[in-house]
Amino acid sequence: MNIKRAKNEIKNTLRAYFARDAFGVYRIPPIRQRPILLMGPPGIGKTQIMEQIAEETGVGLVAYTLTHHTRQSALGLPYIDHQTFDGQEYAVTSYTMSEIIASVHREIARTGVKEGILFLDEINCISETLTPMMLQFLQCKTFGNQPLPAGWVVVAAGNPPEYNKSVREFDVVTLDRVKRIDVEEDFAVWKEYAYRRGIHGAILSYLEIRREHFYRVEATADGMQFVTARGWEDLSELMQVYESLGLPVDRQVVGQYLQLPRVASDFAGYLQLYEKYKRVYRVDEVLNGTWEPLRASELAGAPFDEKLGVLSLLLTRLADSARELYRLDALTDALHGDLTAIRDGSATLDALLDDRQAALTRRRAAGSTDRDALLTATREIERLEAFRTHLRQQSIPAAQAFDCLKALFAADVQSRAAAVEQTDAQIANAFAFLDAAIPDSQELVLFATELTANFFTSWFIQNFGSEAYFAHNKRLLFDDTHQQLTEAIEQARQQI
Repeated sequence: MNIKRAKNEIKNTLRAYFARDAFGVYRIPPIRQRPILLMGPPGIGKTQIMEQIAEETGVGLVAYTLTHHTRQSALGLPYIDHQTFDGQEYAVTSYTMSEIIASVHREIARTGVKEGILFLDEINCISETLTPMMLQFLQCKTFGNQPLPAGWVVVAAGNPPEYNKSVREFDVVTLDRVKRIDVEEDFAVWKEYAYRRGIHGAILSYLEIRREHFYRVEATADGMQFVTARGWEDLSELMQVYESLGLPVDRQVVGQYLQLPRVASDFAGYLQLYEKYKRVYRVDEVLNGTWEPLRASELAGAPFDEKLGVLSLLLTRLADSARELYRLDALTDALHGDLTAIRDGSATLDALLDDRQAALTRRRAAGSTDRDALLTATREIERLEAFRTHLRQQSIPAAQAFDCLKALFAADVQSRAAAVEQTDAQIANAFAFLDAAIPDSQELVLFATELTANFFTSWFIQNFGSEAYFAHNKRLLFDDTHQQLTEAIEQARQQI
């Protein structure tokens, strides 16, 4: 199955394992709560989905890469204990607490959350001395003398043997005690995730044409060469920061992340074309509605892959605008809730600030990966601090404080309204440009389709509407042109 389906399966399993009956007892006894064994190629997101699941379900997460552990750190150190049996004292071997089990207890103490996930990565690549202990743990959820606390679910991940020479096969006894989920790479699913994460537009447009380069692992005379989903995402992060710093991304830089030379070389060449499209078509002018007719003529006569590149540039910029609005909208909602609490007397401005700062600290300490939520929380704190500073500097009497806060909040509402107008205008201008360049074309169908597929532009259209989008969505026959679009993409793949 793909990683998205695997994520949902694990979340459903957690719901079932954590479900309790009327007496507060787990409906599935802990002894029957099988560890989840997630098997799949490296770099497709197995570790990432565990972070997402923990954050979305509100449970704890302790993660370990087992190849970094010895038998002693996982099992604990032996020591001699003295116990009496039938009146006779005996020396008995016991074990100190496992580092892994201790980490679970520390996480419970730190967060107060008693249910969670113990994630054990590279489970089938452990050392020979650790293997018996790990198999025992999967079967009995016990390291040495210490069991895993009730309410904690074991999720283990491993790679198939064709990807790692160190892989050890599990026996039937072990496999019959786990809930196994096999995962495979899937570009369509990753693309959905990539939109949400803001993956660089050049990568998305390139992989739209070269889907076969999304994930590849090859054994060569020079060793294993590979391109993974993780490699593309990490390269995207670097590219975005390099662009902000004015640093070049060339073949050597790309090859540090895409460790399959021909793919790295191919993408580096495409990246040069992508930068050329950015200069030639002047996307800012298109979105502002100030483009010159010559740009539309150039796009009309351009090859298909060039048109895809320009569409990607437009979609990326629109997604950026919609994402910023998404954050402004969340901030405005959060501030509205804060002011409502102040008006109703259920909280003071100082108390709200303390609460929001503590909540943000907890989320960061927990390793939250939701950038939009973290940024919104940070901005909310900054605005509340600005509100408090204004009240103090202006010496506003307590009786007038709320009216003053409402006036300050009006500026945030206006900022959101302005962002809505700007994003709507940009979508309309983009459609106007494409209507002039490639009217009623399969590329225009693709553009409208991708607006719907992208999380942020889709969110904008659903919440604020877009006359330009709805007009084109009604006019364009998506089903009739789907086959033409597929054939054109395949031809472009063969020509590059």
